[in-house]
Amino acid sequence: MIRLASFITSLFIYAAVSAQTAADADSSPALANDTTKYTAVKNPYQFSPTRLIIPVVLMGAGFIGLESDWLKYTNHETKEELQEHPHSKLGVDDLSQYAPLAAAYGLRLCGIKGLHDYVDLTIISGTAYLLTGLSVYGVKTLTRVERPDGSTRNSFPSGHTATAFAGAEILRREYWNVSPWIGVTGYAVAAGTGFLRMYNNRHWLTDVVAGAGFGILCAQAAYWLYPVITKAFFHKRYSANIFLSPYLSPQSKGLALQLTF
Repeated sequence: MIRLASFITSLFIYAAVSAQTAADADSSPALANDTTKYTAVKNPYQFSPTRLIIPVVLMGAGFIGLESDWLKYTNHETKEELQEHPHSKLGVDDLSQYAPLAAAYGLRLCGIKGLHDYVDLTIISGTAYLLTGLSVYGVKTLTRVERPDGSTRNSFPSGHTATAFAGAEILRREYWNVSPWIGVTGYAVAAGTGFLRMYNNRHWLTDVVAGAGFGILCAQAAYWLYPVITKAFFHKRYSANIFLSPYLSPQSKGLALQLTF
């Protein structure tokens, strides 16, 4: 079963990244030969049905697991294998769930420009995390699945995994024109977060699978909603030249905001 969990973890990374990247490539054939035309050739906010395939499949598998005897058996077998030998819990997953999104900001801080600046990235990531939180909490409240450790009845889906995969999808989209390996790394961290949730006996396998789907879908929805949100709530941002940048010095650290009218 550990091999099964490892296989599914690898499947997360390969399927999600390859499928989403293929959808991007299909919508922008010229991008493969000239990444400098990224913003001119491709509309990153355009809805594409092909991008729904992976998250819907992952979410569907999770929901089927609520009633499927075979998937319930797989959940318990995976738990028994992972908890066969007593071990202390690893708290890394509490931090790694935010690592992909932190990398999106960190890379830009290091001078590697992504698709959006800090302000727009914050709007997108805030929308993605809001959608993720609301959807995950709502489903947890409705399904009331008991956690593997028996502590509470809010196991399905995994919120940590959803948060990690939402950040990984944002990281992939922001830096896809720089290097696809950046996205692969983000998805690897997200998959590792999901595995740790099972290793720590906090979630079933199907919780993690569904959480990945929720996170990816909510991140995609954030990009689709971005033009609507900015037009409705941040239209004044485009009537002024706004520059937002973090700063760090031996004496202090924070954000610098410059507005030019």
